[in-house]
Amino acid sequence: MTSTASSTDTRQGQAPHDQRPSWQQRLRRFGYTAAPRSDVRDRLVPPYARPNPRVWQILGVPHHLATRFTRWSGWGGPLLVTLLAGALRFWHLGSPKAVIFDETYYAKDAWALVHRGFEVNWDKNANDLVLSTGSQIRIPSDAAYVVHPPVGKYVIGLGELIFGFDPFGWRFMTALLGTLSVLLLCRIGRRLFRSTFLGCLAGALMAVDGLHFVMSRTALLDGVLMFFVLAAFGCLVVDRDRAREKLAAALPADADGRVRPDAHTAETTRLGLRPWRWLAGLMLGLAIGTKWNGLYILAAFCVMAVLWDVGSRKVAGAGRPYLAVLKHDVGLAFLATVPVAIATYLVSWTGWILSATDGSGGYYRNWASTDGKGGSWTWLFPDWWRSLWHYEHEVYEFHVGLSSPHTYQSNPWSWIVLGRPVSYFYESPSPGTAGCPGDAGGKCAREVLAIGTPLLWWVGCFAILYVLWRWLFRRDWRAGAIACGIAAGYLPWFMYQERTIFLFYAVVFVPFLCLAVAMLLGAIIGPPGSSDARRVAGATGAGVLTLLIAWNFIYFWPLYTGQAIPIDDWRSRMWLDTWV
Repeated sequence: MTSTASSTDTRQGQAPHDQRPSWQQRLRRFGYTAAPRSDVRDRLVPPYARPNPRVWQILGVPHHLATRFTRWSGWGGPLLVTLLAGALRFWHLGSPKAVIFDETYYAKDAWALVHRGFEVNWDKNANDLVLSTGSQIRIPSDAAYVVHPPVGKYVIGLGELIFGFDPFGWRFMTALLGTLSVLLLCRIGRRLFRSTFLGCLAGALMAVDGLHFVMSRTALLDGVLMFFVLAAFGCLVVDRDRAREKLAAALPADADGRVRPDAHTAETTRLGLRPWRWLAGLMLGLAIGTKWNGLYILAAFCVMAVLWDVGSRKVAGAGRPYLAVLKHDVGLAFLATVPVAIATYLVSWTGWILSATDGSGGYYRNWASTDGKGGSWTWLFPDWWRSLWHYEHEVYEFHVGLSSPHTYQSNPWSWIVLGRPVSYFYESPSPGTAGCPGDAGGKCAREVLAIGTPLLWWVGCFAILYVLWRWLFRRDWRAGAIACGIAAGYLPWFMYQERTIFLFYAVVFVPFLCLAVAMLLGAIIGPPGSSDARRVAGATGAGVLTLLIAWNFIYFWPLYTGQAIPIDDWRSRMWLDTWV
């Protein structure tokens, strides 16, 4: 039973080079060149894979129903996966009913931001007051020094405004963005691989990843950052397709209707304003406005997008693709991303900028008119700009100098193998209390542990090696795009070996890790043209591995959701000593 829907190879139905008739192979010695197997249009815009008709025949599905199913599966499949992800993430979202881990900062900062426009200093017992009084709590007026931009906190605050100042309210938006990110990944994977099956597989893998799941149910900034990064990547992938469609449409066709490469067209065609690239700039600005490590992702994605343009013009026939891109694409690419991202970042500080400058506004808001007075060039910049610049400089000094030891800090070398997860919440309820079974025979453990689904991440280690191999030796742009997403979210942390950093920062590249695993599973299933035995064996192996990953998520479910389990059951899930 053969199906092209599960392959990572977009060259559907094409015979490999070594399968050409032997007479063609012999004639090549005398200068014979076989006709191209597909025209440039198919190389610029590869068609989407379709299930083999034999599959529908075996299943007994009529042709008209099969056609309708295939047409609607592009959205129907991703929506079903998203529905599953949403049901998991919103199930008992308000539990534990507590301020867990860094929610103690971001939940309260978000509430202050949406009401005052800047963060404030809360009393030491504020968490208890929040849980008991909720939205009726009095917001302090004394500005607080915070080290992260406001976008992520505004996002959290939106949920608080809608549902109230309680655990469900401050976790609502991260759960919503976590759910929507699954939909985005399904659609991005579908476009990337030209396969609905592989796109939905990537989304399903992320739906059952423990780290993504926990971050979707906790009011922290990194899940918000992950969403904007993934959205920016998706915009750039769509922009790549749109640009290549315009190039394909501009190329001339021969008498047989076959589109051929043309150097003049490829080097002179202008691709317009490219709105998807401007939208990517907006998403990257929101990412930077959530956490500063979005800057590294902005740089990596900009380089990636320019290299995509080079590849597109080269396929279209450009003899000097780099020069063509420099003339026609780089300028607009820069304007659509960097200035848009910077402007978005500045706009996100509007609440702070508009706050009072008499000392009762945001932290450092009055710096330019007090400690920052004087200087030769201060007249060039408004006070708010100089105050904000000073604030940002102080935040930078804090970040690069942060080295205070923490129980759950970890080195980025250990992240990919889940060396040191972070415990967000832990209680030891007695039998018959807080969900602990009455016959537990002793105290239970109730924990929320920020750790990825172990089997998924350990398979991900091999998947990263696979995409690197495919990018370096097969020149597969999809593998390069996935590698870029992982590298942009992961490698910058290696520059801060002495800094206090945590495993949950890795949630930013979880979508790309899932794409890598989906690509590896597609390779295991086998390429088009494989024998039935090969495809059945590959599909069986990939299916078993996927089911094991799902089982692994279910097994760790109590540790992701804070359910009380007997202490022996908790110990059985501590597979590594460093997880305790």
